[in-house]
Amino acid sequence: MKVTLTVNGVPRTADVEPRRLLADALRHDLGLTGTHLGCEHGVCGSCTVLVDGRPMRSCLMFAVSAEGAEITTVEGCRSPDGGLGHVQQAFVDCHGLQCGFCTPGFVTTITAYLRENPDPTEEEAREAIGGNLCRCTGYQNIVKSVLRAAELQRGAV
Repeated sequence: MKVTLTVNGVPRTADVEPRRLLADALRHDLGLTGTHLGCEHGVCGSCTVLVDGRPMRSCLMFAVSAEGAEITTVEGCRSPDGGLGHVQQAFVDCHGLQCGFCTPGFVTTITAYLRENPDPTEEEAREAIGGNLCRCTGYQNIVKSVLRAAELQRGAV
């Protein structure tokens, strides 16, 4: 089946099996390998992408279900000039990266969260990332990254 998506602002078409997962279509059919598959059960959040602006587990969604949707992967969370986006820069600034496997899911989740909550408290930041797991347990620096990304987004630096 042909599926047409807008991925990171670019219209894309892929020929996929009806049961092809969105994560697999992004990685294998469209070559966007930033989306990672961890648990493949929707628990860890590593595969989180934005579907029409909302965080979704791409390991739980068929690619054909996303027909006509706007998908944002970690590659699309960059700044308009192609550099690091606010969340990505905050992860660098605050050492929020550990092994990096879970980072794409955190970046997309936080990107969506900060659109609706641009000035979170530390407690709110912890709650926002509660659905994403980091095997390296680097949560302290990830929470700092959420708060730093909010600062960068507000231009408060």
